[in-house]
Amino acid sequence: MTQSPPPTSAQGPLWERDDALAAAGHAIDALRAGAGPGTLIVFRGEAGIGKTALLGEVRRVAGPRCTVCTARGGETLASVPFHVVRQLFGPLLMAMPEQERAACFGDHFEITAPALGLAEPGERQADPGGVTDGLAAVTGRIARRGRPLVLLVDDAQWADLETVQWLDALTRDIAALPVLLVVAHRPGDAVAADTGFLAERAADVPGSTLRALTPAAVTGLTRATLGADADAAFCREVAEVTRGNPYETVELLAKVRDTATPPLARHAPALGALARSSRGGGLVARLEELGPEATQFARIAAIVGTRVPLPLAARMCGFDEDTARDCAARLGAARILALDAEDGCDFVHPLIADAVYGSVSEATRTALHGLVADTLLGDGHSAAAVSSHLLRLHPDEDPETVDVLRRAAREHLAVGAPAAARRCLERALREPPTPDVHALVEYELGCATLLTSPDATIHHLRTALALPGGLTPDIRVDAVCRLSQALVHNDDVREAVREVDAEAGRLPPGPARLRLQAMHYLWEGMHAAGEDPKGRYRSLEALAAPLPGRDNPERALLILYAFEALNRGERAELVVELCDRALVDGRLAPGMGWTDTEWSFELLVMLGSCYLFCDRLARADALFTEALGTYERAGWSGGHLAVAHAFVGYVRRRSGRLAEAERWLRDALRLADRVGQRLPMHWDAACMLIETLLARGRVDEARRIADRYGFGSPYPAILVLPDARSVRGRLLIAAGHTKEGVDELEAAEHAARVRGSHNTVMAPWAGELARAVAADDPLRAAALAERATIDADRFGTDTAVGEALRGRARLATGPAALALHKAAVARLEASPCRYEHARALVDLGAAARDGSALRRGLELATRCAADGLAHRAARLLDETA
Repeated sequence: MTQSPPPTSAQGPLWERDDALAAAGHAIDALRAGAGPGTLIVFRGEAGIGKTALLGEVRRVAGPRCTVCTARGGETLASVPFHVVRQLFGPLLMAMPEQERAACFGDHFEITAPALGLAEPGERQADPGGVTDGLAAVTGRIARRGRPLVLLVDDAQWADLETVQWLDALTRDIAALPVLLVVAHRPGDAVAADTGFLAERAADVPGSTLRALTPAAVTGLTRATLGADADAAFCREVAEVTRGNPYETVELLAKVRDTATPPLARHAPALGALARSSRGGGLVARLEELGPEATQFARIAAIVGTRVPLPLAARMCGFDEDTARDCAARLGAARILALDAEDGCDFVHPLIADAVYGSVSEATRTALHGLVADTLLGDGHSAAAVSSHLLRLHPDEDPETVDVLRRAAREHLAVGAPAAARRCLERALREPPTPDVHALVEYELGCATLLTSPDATIHHLRTALALPGGLTPDIRVDAVCRLSQALVHNDDVREAVREVDAEAGRLPPGPARLRLQAMHYLWEGMHAAGEDPKGRYRSLEALAAPLPGRDNPERALLILYAFEALNRGERAELVVELCDRALVDGRLAPGMGWTDTEWSFELLVMLGSCYLFCDRLARADALFTEALGTYERAGWSGGHLAVAHAFVGYVRRRSGRLAEAERWLRDALRLADRVGQRLPMHWDAACMLIETLLARGRVDEARRIADRYGFGSPYPAILVLPDARSVRGRLLIAAGHTKEGVDELEAAEHAARVRGSHNTVMAPWAGELARAVAADDPLRAAALAERATIDADRFGTDTAVGEALRGRARLATGPAALALHKAAVARLEASPCRYEHARALVDLGAAARDGSALRRGLELATRCAADGLAHRAARLLDETA
């Protein structure tokens, strides 16, 4: 029986790859039929094992039926952000009509187009997670626009970090997309980033780990190439000298054919020398035989590392275009370089590029990188495009190199590549910069590492502040503020406060000093109480109360004063008046927006929380919804977006829209999980969700959330909203662990006393504790309820007073209890908190056996999705019928 010939690639026939090709073919057929999920296939194996040829065959098979995009990683290009993903999508998107291209980007154009090199980056630093998510969304839209999408990535072990992050995001959800992603990977050679997840998520495909060709396959390949009469001994020698490596086998056979060597046994001994000319030093020697101009041309192509237009390569070499074209032709005839239809030059195979690059001495290589960088700059390319070459130059005390690297860092940050920015600035420090620039480079490096490495940020900012000169007064103050933020992230609040206090002490009165004073109160207000909370409040009051809010430092201090007054349970009217004074025409002042970097976003969270807990839910909703929209438009998908989801959800919890609140809060935790574990945002979102689930009567679900996120002691030093101990105490009691719940509420009482906190809405421990101890210690319960009433009356909102009255009513009996229940219902009816109003109605109906109140409570509880309360109201109605 005659064996069917194997598929044919650009290199030659593909032998012993039937399983791998069949798996790719089945995935393509399933996509075309709409019958299968998206798939990741990873072909892995050593250099030259046939991965590139296999991808070429997949491309040939998929081409007529799918949209196929190809890209290749490169060892010399692993430091270039988004290099691989730009290869994949840049040509496709550029070829689309403008309207179709806009549809593919959707709302993500501003954050993804610069990363793909299709738009100029903005001035603001892009959130890396947002860019990654945006690219994943664009991929999904491209995949759904018509034909299925096939993505082919060669040499993924050398993909840049930013592409790897996109691949990570894409492969997590690939099953939901009409996408086939085929990746060729050489294990053990990763340069830029960990690509281990590819193996974990890849489909279990037969033949995906590529092996050397068997002697039988080498014999078949030899006879298919040189003729069926090739001697068996000759074929065995081919297999021996190439070790069954497909690339080396194909190259050797091509040379045998080019030299017209008959495939006979007597010529077998010459195959070893011929094979060596296809790799390593032999290939370089063969290249040099083509002459110095062709050698220089190939070396420049290897230094560039990717497809280079022939005219640009000519300028880099110092050749005219005719000479460059002649070099390309000779290199093409030697199977080293290929010139495409658009006059673009690239190596025939990655192994050839590796060999040529490795053959260049270090000194010559460095000089050529400098030459390429100068040519690219002169040709108008961006600093970011040049930076990968500058990173390879030896330090030379060149101010221009430092300047280009600093500009490149800013461009990298603007497209969401902070790691690339850090590399550029670290290299600029080694140049080194001149004394007048040194401090600025340290400052910029500290800013670039702020979100990823607090320790590095602290080191670089302290160095910048210690260097004489270099920092303008405004930048110096900004450096101190960022240093304090990094110290807080490192859980060193005391040192953060010391840093801002020391710098403030060196400044005269004015906006800069006020900014530092505001940072002092911000960190103390968010974190552990410290010493003398009453004294701290009085000093903040003395500083902030007279301020009219003329500039942002004054507005920041007004917000901090308002938040401290809120926490202490001062009059709600005062809190709201201070917040209103911090706005400009009812809106955030310019420079104090959610994505502005001068002020920490925690300040605006405090502002929104003041409105939230003062019953101004519409204002809080507008503020946090603005945060959500701002972060989504800016592509910020990390912790900031998680916090925005949490507070949008908690506004809905306070307004009684419990089912909506639960969805938002679960989304907040999902987003927070992508950032890390047990972060401040987890505490807020988990606490809010647990409270919401308790309001819905879903105690078991609340316990599962608490267990999953470790919601309990030890508590973080930061302030959790609402009060974590109060919520945990209520959860424990609801779950039947009354003693543990009482202990937790008593701990909340102690913490509130230390902090000077008296807000019964933010920290409702007193009412919960009074109810828990009423049976065993009615006098203590009455005292707790009385204290809660006093604190609520001082704060003065309908919610606070109504809840305090409801708490007292549950402890009272007879006519006094009914009077208190009716008063609670009246105050909570005026409150925007629908769930609390429903609960008061049901309590009144239960105490008075009032069917009308129970029916109103049942209707309102149902609208709130408070299932447990609705069930109780329905049961009581049945009992009173």
